[in-house]
Formats: sequence, structure tokens, C-alpha cells
Amino acid sequence: MQIQQPKQLPLADCRFCSVVSKSNGEDPIGTAGHSDHWLIMEVPQPWPQKIFQENPTIKELFGLFRELILQHKVKLKPILIAPDREYSQPGFTRVMYYYRPAKLFSQFEKQEFVVPENQTRALVTAILQQLIQRPHNLLEFQQYQQPTSHIRELMVCTHTQVDLACGRFGTPLYRRLRKEYAPAANHKLRVWQTTHFGGHQFAPTLVDLPQGCLWGHLELEVLDLLVKRNASVYGLYQYYRGWAGVGKFEQIAEREIWMQSGWTWLNYLKTGKVLTMAETPEGEEADWAEIRIDYAAPDGSKTGAYEARIEVCGEVMSAANSAKEIKLEPIKQYRVSRLVKI
Repeated sequence: MQIQQPKQLPLADCRFCSVVSKSNGEDPIGTAGHSDHWLIMEVPQPWPQKIFQENPTIKELFGLFRELILQHKVKLKPILIAPDREYSQPGFTRVMYYYRPAKLFSQFEKQEFVVPENQTRALVTAILQQLIQRPHNLLEFQQYQQPTSHIRELMVCTHTQVDLACGRFGTPLYRRLRKEYAPAANHKLRVWQTTHFGGHQFAPTLVDLPQGCLWGHLELEVLDLLVKRNASVYGLYQYYRGWAGVGKFEQIAEREIWMQSGWTWLNYLKTGKVLTMAETPEGEEADWAEIRIDYAAPDGSKTGAYEARIEVCGEVMSAANSAKEIKLEPIKQYRVSRLVKI
């Protein structure tokens, strides 16, 4: 296998990590993170860098977030969204909870509530407690539940205080989506600004729910394809961070299957697992992995599986954070060296 030599971008005037990442050819695939649950709630801007520890409402829930993620190993992604002049109600807080509905699935199930601000903490606590089978009661919040399962939610990171790239590149993308695409979608699409959800070196970066796909290095020119899905899937190849329903190496294989199968693949129920992986020192990414993706048609008419081998194919130099003096580090790049339908 031929290993690419690391490239390095001239950094004379560059302080944005995403510019370095994109210019040096870093592939965003495999960076979506693996989530079984999403907890999304409205919190007004401005958002400080450590809003989860500093916001009066959120900091009381921060310990529960940590307990679920660190102690109980729940794959939970908490995100904050900015209230919207059209979507939101003064004095109320929107809370969206997405969850994996089954082992094989194509999109996350959703519960949405709009509650009085003074009931926000109680609602979020009740939702999260059920994840570790503690006593909970959501019936008292039933009157606040919203019939919004049909709505597609596009969430763009604009959290400048965490990284400058998200504000610089995320904000124009959010504005275009919000002003042009959301109004034209007949109330079936909403667009939100969010706090950091990982991967600011891929700014502008976006979460597409309920599908659970993540995107990065996005350009205004590809928004039509991303939103309307009106041309070849190949046009989105280089922007795909992965599907959050599976892990890193499965995401890399899943992209290749999607490219071969076309748009219909997004509707297939699927799951993934690592069959075997190269041994590697703690903290380092493996050089190869053998994985399996199982799938089924939504109506059950077709089932099957793919097996794939993922291998390192080189390195690029990238930056994890924006700064006046960019710090570069080598990032392994991967390819699918074998993909077999079984």
C-alpha cells in the first residue's frame, strides 16, 4: 500500500482550522460520532465557551449528562439551539429528544415538547432518567408535546466562542438555509443555530435529523443537493462526515455503500459492527478494521449484509482548533479496500 506524504498548507494568514483541514484534503468521513440519543434544547444566545457549566439551567443538568455518558456509557449527544423568532414562544423552552428505535433503523424517533421555562429542568431530567431505568413520569408533560415528527431539522454549528471557524463559516450557511430553504419547504423543514457538537475543523458543519447524517466542509453551492436530493449522491461524497447510527469504521464503509446504492439507501434499516481490528496503542486510531453492515428494506422485502475492510491510505496535516498560530498534527486517512455484498 502506498502511503501519501503529509501535506502542509502555507499558514501566512490562516487562523481557521477548517481552512487548513479542507485545503490539505482531510476527509471528514468517520467523524460523525456514534449516538443513540440526542437531547436538544433551546437556550438564548450569547453562548459562552463553557455554556454547559455556566448556564444556570444547564449546569444543574450537567452532572446528569456526565453520569449518563461516562458512568453508564450511554451514547448521548446534548446540543443547544438558539430560539428562533418564527419557531419559538417567549417564556417557553423547546426540548427535542431523538432516540434509536431499534437495532436496525434508518432514522431516529422523535419526541418534542414546548414547556414553560420553569419546567425545563424537570422535563429534561425525566427524559434522561428513563435512559438508566430510574423512576420517571412524562405524562405530566403530555399537554406540551408537539406533533412534529414529520419535520426535518437542519442544525448548523455557529458556536463562535468554542471555535472561530464555526462562526465565520457556519453563520452564512445557516442564514442561506434559514432564509431560502426553510420557507420554501411548506413547514416540513426547520433550520437552527446550534452549540458545538464536535468537529469544528470541518466547519461549516451540520446535523440532519431525524436521519442522523452529519456534514462538513459544506459549500453554499451544494445546499440544493443536500436539501432536495435532486441529483447524484456523488456530489456529496466529500462533505459526508457519516451516519451517527454506527461507529467510525462502519461510517467509512456506509458511505461507499450509499454511493453505490443511491438515495434509496438512506431509507434502508441498518446497523453495523466491527468484526476485527488492528491492535494499536491506547489513544491511537487502528490502521485497519474488518466491519459488517446489515440492512433491510423498509417493507421487509429485502435483507442482506455487506462486509468491508477499512485501511489507512495515508496522512494529512490538519488542525483541531483555530488560533493565531495554527498547530498542525498528522491525521490518518482511510479507504475501503474491500467491499463485498453477502
